Amino acid sequence: MSQRQNATLHDKWYFGHGFVWVFAPLALLFYFVSAIRRLLFKIGIKKAFKAKVPVIVVGNISVGGNGKTPVVLALATYYQARGLKVGILSRGYGANSPVYPRLVKGDDDASEVGDEPRLLAIRSQCDVVIDPIRARGAAYLTSELDCELIICDDGLQHYALHRDVEIVVMDDRKVGSGYLLPMGPLREGQWRLGTVDALVHNSRSMPTFDSAVSPQFLMTLVPGDFTSVSNRMKTTTVEEIRKLPCSAIAGIGSPQRFFSQLREMGIDLTVTHPLADHHAISSSDIPDGRVLMTEKDAVKAAPFAHNECWFLPVSAHLAPDFFNLINVKLANAGLNIHQNGQE
Repeated sequence: MSQRQNATLHDKWYFGHGFVWVFAPLALLFYFVSAIRRLLFKIGIKKAFKAKVPVIVVGNISVGGNGKTPVVLALATYYQARGLKVGILSRGYGANSPVYPRLVKGDDDASEVGDEPRLLAIRSQCDVVIDPIRARGAAYLTSELDCELIICDDGLQHYALHRDVEIVVMDDRKVGSGYLLPMGPLREGQWRLGTVDALVHNSRSMPTFDSAVSPQFLMTLVPGDFTSVSNRMKTTTVEEIRKLPCSAIAGIGSPQRFFSQLREMGIDLTVTHPLADHHAISSSDIPDGRVLMTEKDAVKAAPFAHNECWFLPVSAHLAPDFFNLINVKLANAGLNIHQNGQE
């Protein structure tokens, strides 16, 4: 099956094509297992690990990427600027490390540490630790690395780790069909959107919901200069990129979002190659000629990228009210932001 056919089938599943009802019994089982697990944590039969410092979880209720990494980076930048030693914790999806917990370095192989953790290590200048047992990773960040604040990339449903702030990131797909896995894309029901601390929308307009939800904020992704995949010291402008037709590849949750962004920048895309989220990019995925990709893809493609491969870095812009809300939540958890640096 071609990548295009795969993408079409995925979209049909995501938004509730009739065939998904085949999975209804499994979705019902998933509902009961998840509900029982949450109940066990709520009544204390299962214990959640509480780190020595506050924990912010940036996650979602649906599968697939939708913009969590820029939010994690924005939070890390904000609190580093206020004098805090910030640590980032990730499960390390796709990682194949021989040891955990593992402190990620910018020059680590993405196949060992995962694409997003390596990107976070390069961009944030924070201590980034991967560990499938998040409680162990959180303990390492505090006891070994002396972090004062932990930002957990994903893990909203990982109730074994206590959290002080919960942030859900969503894109234009919202909750898709609204069905639970495997019938639909949801890890938890839509009710969860009313229990977290904030919803961040990777969208141009504020969406509406049928029921009450937590405070909502729009996120704008601000592009930087195009950067060479093989040499991060080399950059070029969008005006230069426009001079030649380009191919584009994207292995993120919504590849079309990236392709649309490039077209809106006035770039002539002759071919687009949507890939599965976290796709292990190989040399065969990279066409000849000028190729544009996301930064997450670039960390995997760097070893075999040719000279005309470029990625587009983006940074999240969030309103001050968002950070004010998070500051209040952290203050309630015992972290006084204003005593650690600038306001």
